[in-house]
Amino acid sequence: MTEKFLATEGQLRGTVLAVQANYYQVQLDLENRDKLNSVSSIILCTRRTRLKKVGQQVMVGDRVMIEEVDLTEGQGAIAEVLPRSSELDRPAIANANQILLLFAVAEPPLEPYQLSRFLVKAESTGLNVILCLNKSDLISPTEQKEVEKDLSEWGYQALFISVYQQQNIEILTQHLQNQVTVIAGASGVGKSSLINLLIPNVHLRVREVSGKLARGRHTTRHVELFELPHSGLLADTPGFNQPDLDCSPNELAHFFPEIRHRLANASCRFSNCLHRDEPDCVVRGDWGRYEHYLDFLELAFARKIHLQQQSDPESKVKLKTKGKGKKQYEPKLESKKYRRISRKTQLQELQQIYQDTDDLDEID
Repeated sequence: MTEKFLATEGQLRGTVLAVQANYYQVQLDLENRDKLNSVSSIILCTRRTRLKKVGQQVMVGDRVMIEEVDLTEGQGAIAEVLPRSSELDRPAIANANQILLLFAVAEPPLEPYQLSRFLVKAESTGLNVILCLNKSDLISPTEQKEVEKDLSEWGYQALFISVYQQQNIEILTQHLQNQVTVIAGASGVGKSSLINLLIPNVHLRVREVSGKLARGRHTTRHVELFELPHSGLLADTPGFNQPDLDCSPNELAHFFPEIRHRLANASCRFSNCLHRDEPDCVVRGDWGRYEHYLDFLELAFARKIHLQQQSDPESKVKLKTKGKGKKQYEPKLESKKYRRISRKTQLQELQQIYQDTDDLDEID
């Protein structure tokens, strides 16, 4: 009866939960499950050849149409990928609504520079960012207030939780309802433990923090979506210590709430100000993450140079060393006519003139 229904009624809709090799785990939408009276909601699918021919990639989080579903075998084929509302490259996931950035306040200790880098990466996605700090039971109320004050100056209001003592988990659950959430953070902060708490039947592998390095070990191998008990999907991502900063130098400032606040109330003299050493800059100054911004700016310039050198050997950016050995990337002059001729070149030109004169004398 099921096979006859599928043959006559056509395609079904679902969400890709995981991608492994050339197979896709697709979760049927709730209305499809109720209509089919299906016990299993997960279908193992292949991708139609026509999708491969047109270069249509299938990502975790994709909304897809599947056909030729055999509920007895739990198999089917992806026939169409529906339009995406968002798309992330690293981690590769589609249709996410928000990022849950999870860090620990202890074991491993909270590293402001590392947290700042994760925040910039999260801001660059354009998705809503939820900052959550785990293991809050390991610090005193006074220490927590100090962390809250620092993060408030950064422009963030963090949610302090404890997976071990299950503190504020209900508040976090409310933020996750009816959303597709990407959970990210450094290794060892408790991502797998949190997912195991939120979704008891998942049973993700958890490893302890290394005592020697005070860092966690990677436990997640690939991106995967998990269904939350009270609606919503949660994406676990492979652990990494330093996310890539893949923005341009001019884009970087937009990913700092502090800079956005300053520019909302005033403006720099130059519209393309990098907030580094330009005159009349309203951003430059002694504020919490300004040194982080300058470091990330150099990384953004380094990335820009790398990309330019790959596409054009004649790079338009150069590295210049200033006082006290400080290095800084600056644009090269666009036209050769503005460049000073080297002394070696001038000497060679003079020698050629003398040589031409001697040759004329011999002819005479």
